[in-house]
Amino acid sequence: MRRMSLQWRITCITALCIVVICGCLTMFVYQNGVYYIDSLQDAVESQGDDDVNGSDAIYISIPDDKWDEFTNEFSVQVYNNKADYKRNSLIISVLLALLGGVAAYFISGHALRPIREFSDKIEEVQAQNLSDSRIEENNVKELNQLSISYNKMLERLSDAFEIQRQFTANAAHELRTPLALMQVQLDLYNSTGHPGNDEDTLQTIRMITEQNDKLSRMVKALLDMSELETLGRDDRIIMDAIVEEALADLEPLAQKNKIKLSGKCGDVTMTGSDILIYRLVYNLVENAIKYNHEGGLVTVTVYQKEKRIYLSVEDTGSGIPEELRERVFDPFFRVDKSRSRELGGVGLGLALVREIVRVHDGSITIRSNPAGGTVFEVVFAQRSI
Repeated sequence: MRRMSLQWRITCITALCIVVICGCLTMFVYQNGVYYIDSLQDAVESQGDDDVNGSDAIYISIPDDKWDEFTNEFSVQVYNNKADYKRNSLIISVLLALLGGVAAYFISGHALRPIREFSDKIEEVQAQNLSDSRIEENNVKELNQLSISYNKMLERLSDAFEIQRQFTANAAHELRTPLALMQVQLDLYNSTGHPGNDEDTLQTIRMITEQNDKLSRMVKALLDMSELETLGRDDRIIMDAIVEEALADLEPLAQKNKIKLSGKCGDVTMTGSDILIYRLVYNLVENAIKYNHEGGLVTVTVYQKEKRIYLSVEDTGSGIPEELRERVFDPFFRVDKSRSRELGGVGLGLALVREIVRVHDGSITIRSNPAGGTVFEVVFAQRSI
């Protein structure tokens, strides 16, 4: 069951208070009015008694033969007046309660607007835009203190993420050199040949070579991710050339997996980093090839509509379950863990894609391909240099 918003809570509480107050006030005024009306009726009816004397008595000159008729009509009129008074009092109380509730809703909405803006600002916070998510000081004392605490929290988070990024970059740099030296030694060992080696030794060497290559690719991916923020994004990119280059570089892998590559690119140019956009297209196409069926098809489409550029990569593979479509962009996540060793890779390709899309102020979505498989669609907002 959906929880009631704070604005509606304040409105309901205020409206309930107004109803109680109006009800009590109406009952008091009604009882007061009935008392005086009944007193007037008693005073009129007592005019026929000889015992009623004094200066406080009400004198009404009515002939004796008309007195009974007058008192009957007067009693009926008093009863009708009390009924009308009761009905009108209730109607006025209900109207006042409704008007009070409506007024409370809009007044509370205006009072809670800073909280709503604060909530919207928090919704936009990501690890990459902490510096742009600060909240200015507020005139409301309580909210101002909350804004100060929130901004301090952002500063601590920003420092922590910066330390993490710096550590990743430094670790990747430090790992790259020994891994390169190990690869050189392994290549040298394999090229010279050692006839005396038995099968177990050769298998161990192959395993070490394979794992060293995997670590090298992982380090390269980590370096690419740590350097995203430092690369310039003011290049004029011809998209069909980028797609053609990526497809040409991946053609050997496609032929090995018996996958057909197809590019459908219009005359589209965009502003950004040509190195990063190439890496984005390359990673998406490589992923589509690896997770495709033998004899399948990978289609890259680029077109521009109004001020947006659309890039989609379609495959005819087994698809991605809907509940896992957001998680595939997490580092080291794999949909089919049983095929991770067979397909290779380090689990950072789509994570790097998402970061490239982010630094270009774009968005990426995943949907099912009507022909079977998956469609990755990237949308960029066109901007001038």
